[in-house]
Amino acid sequence: MPQCEMCGAEQASLTTTKVEGAELELCSSCTDFGTEVREEPSSSAGSKYSTSSSSGTSSSSSSSSSGTGGSSGGSQRPRDMFDDMEEIVTDYDDRIRKARESKGLSQEELADDLNEKASLIRKLERGDTLPTDEIQRKLERALDVSLVEGEEVDADWESNDAGTMTLGDVVKRKD
Repeated sequence: MPQCEMCGAEQASLTTTKVEGAELELCSSCTDFGTEVREEPSSSAGSKYSTSSSSGTSSSSSSSSSGTGGSSGGSQRPRDMFDDMEEIVTDYDDRIRKARESKGLSQEELADDLNEKASLIRKLERGDTLPTDEIQRKLERALDVSLVEGEEVDADWESNDAGTMTLGDVVKRKD
């Protein structure tokens, strides 16, 4: 028997409801927390996860023409700003401070080099604020340090065991 994705109650039938931007299968008592999603008569539950490009194209074009901005219901999810973002390392504050000190710069001198305020450098080194993408790039260039996670591929290339590495280990598919 299906279970409500919000409260966990087992119900014979659940309703697809949009809550805070997420589509959930909810019981009748939890549907009040969102807006019921109406399925188009031509689509069925089986075609919701279909990999055919025609169903994804037609549903995304109909949702974009309606102007609702909701999800297309096709197999491809819309791209968002988080797809291309790099994650800042958790110890970015220590990395900035150590790199600055190793170059023999004061916070004020680094700020002048970056054309930024010294108070920003102090906040970054205390971990009070995250660097913007622009500040991150400036810091990485000026201090010759990496502030992003995910350098594991480079570590593999630096090992002298190149015979086990293939192109498939490096290439990231865009499906």
